[in-house]
Amino acid sequence: MKLVIAQMKHETNTSSPVPTPLARFAHGAPLPLEGAAVRDAYKGTGTALGAFIDLADKAGAEAVYPIAGNAAPSAPVEDEAYEAMAGRIVAAVSAGCDAVLLDLHGAMVTRSFEDGEGELLSRIRKVAPRVPIGVALDMHTNLFPAMGLHATVIAGYQTYPHVDMYETGIRAATPILKSSRATMAFGHRPMLPHVMRQSSLDSPNKEIQARAKEMERQGAGKERASVLAASFFVGFPHADIPYAGSSAVVVTDGDAGLAQTFCDELLDMAWNARRKFVYQIEPLEKSLQRAREMGSGNAHGPVMLLDHYDNCASGGTMDTMAVLGGILDAGLEDVAAFAIFDPQAVEQMKRAGVGARVTIPLGGKLEMPALGLKPKPRMVTGNVRRIVNGIYRNEGPMARGELADMGAAAVLDTGKVEIAVISRHVEPHDIGSFRALGIDPAAKRYVMLKSRVHWRAGLGPIAQAVIECAGEGVCTSDYSQLKFTRVRRPVYPLDPETRPRVTA
Repeated sequence: MKLVIAQMKHETNTSSPVPTPLARFAHGAPLPLEGAAVRDAYKGTGTALGAFIDLADKAGAEAVYPIAGNAAPSAPVEDEAYEAMAGRIVAAVSAGCDAVLLDLHGAMVTRSFEDGEGELLSRIRKVAPRVPIGVALDMHTNLFPAMGLHATVIAGYQTYPHVDMYETGIRAATPILKSSRATMAFGHRPMLPHVMRQSSLDSPNKEIQARAKEMERQGAGKERASVLAASFFVGFPHADIPYAGSSAVVVTDGDAGLAQTFCDELLDMAWNARRKFVYQIEPLEKSLQRAREMGSGNAHGPVMLLDHYDNCASGGTMDTMAVLGGILDAGLEDVAAFAIFDPQAVEQMKRAGVGARVTIPLGGKLEMPALGLKPKPRMVTGNVRRIVNGIYRNEGPMARGELADMGAAAVLDTGKVEIAVISRHVEPHDIGSFRALGIDPAAKRYVMLKSRVHWRAGLGPIAQAVIECAGEGVCTSDYSQLKFTRVRRPVYPLDPETRPRVTA
């Protein structure tokens, strides 16, 4: 058996000003990984790609790795980058194979295509109409019909934080390798769940994902086909595209009716709980006042302060200073902040050297035209505590073993706040991000994170309390700040009286 195994992942925030050239998929190298380098990098990792490699080895299959590109969320992907990656994948399939296994995201928008994944699958189908295609997708997939029509098997993450990437790869690939009679049903409900209400650790997504897992375990009895994969996608609301929002896919072993029944059940569960997916925003001043009160006690573990409007894992610039500025103004002490994306500030600190006292314009370098926000750096004075190369390996449970790179990085210590300043966008979902900087977050009174939900994977166990801080940025939880012109309307909660029409 000959397999084409590839990765092409990007979650696109159409309001983000952060560009997405090919280099963003390559993590500092000229090009994304190709060939044997893909296997070397991902073998043994807790990723879908790692699962594909393990299954191929177990099956004794010949595997071809045309590309492995994974970029942090940002603006629409440049056409040159998309064509470089998609072209390599399609060329590998054209050369002949028995099956294709793809580690995709599901919310890629390019300068030319609103559905980057569907376009890729359509191109593969043109050169290989009957080849089985297994696809692993992120829970934040915005499912266009082309994805469901051209893939053979789709499996999505069932956890958020995404700690089941490897398991999702297994679910996507196993039916392909076993030549199952995969029959797939997919559908949508007109809703845009707020990201801050999407965690699978909380209701209502907790119950929906539990039901999807139960469907896979129980099947439908001996007399009917088994359920190969059941996935509910919360969707990614920061993409102004027609199919942004919730969807579901169920794959069975040959039973189309069962697939549709279970797909509709997942969608109905979500629709019936739609009000619980709406996030209620607290003013920043009130959040910081609560933080001061909580931090005055002797409880074990830090209070987590989430700067959730500026999360790079949702396309944020990671350089807005509203929340960090509020922390500094409030005089909170014993704080670690991860992180401010500011390559210029890092270079200034490198020139000054470890131990130097500096006053620098920190953050606020990027304009956000979609929100009408101008650059607003803040002058900050502190000592340069550390300078590191920023490379570390994720300890897990999310993306376990995968190499991460925050670029050249430094720690600026104001005396009350240790501020991590980085040169590449990295979300703090792993304890390794702090350890690479010589910071022990568990020993702090407060930890500020530019994160929404993923931090709970690696840092959740140390938190004694959590306060969500509404700052500034293109990951805003205030939908009124976003311009929705392409999303299908009506859609809940933008249109409160939306009816639960079924679309495909």
